[in-house]
Amino acid sequence: MPVSYSKDLRERVIMAWEAKEGSQRQLAQRFKVSLSFVRNLLRQYRTNGQIEAKRRGGYQKPTIKNEHLGLIQSLVEGKNDLLLRELCDRYAEHTGISVSITTMHRVLEKLGLGCKKKVFTPASKTPQEYKS
Repeated sequence: MPVSYSKDLRERVIMAWEAKEGSQRQLAQRFKVSLSFVRNLLRQYRTNGQIEAKRRGGYQKPTIKNEHLGLIQSLVEGKNDLLLRELCDRYAEHTGISVSITTMHRVLEKLGLGCKKKVFTPASKTPQEYKS
């Protein structure tokens, strides 16, 4: 997994740039970083004076809280042939929180509830043989 460059390296690049120790390309070669890193760092420094790395993605709070799992379970037990979209709509009516179909599907899997409908298929008819 990629890691952000250290604050120390960022500071050295900025100090070298301010001391006019070379072009952006030369600084990139000197510090063994990409030219785009130097350009983006300088742009960020000029714009807001910050040289810290931007935040990376991380933990996201779950949309459906644990206290609402019982509600979902009761909705499914009340009418177990609901489509995922219908279940999302009913959840939104009760809680005021709209969730995606994918989120609802993951919660159902977590609860161990199946959402697959059983399809009735009649036995295949075989053609009648004509008696002679």
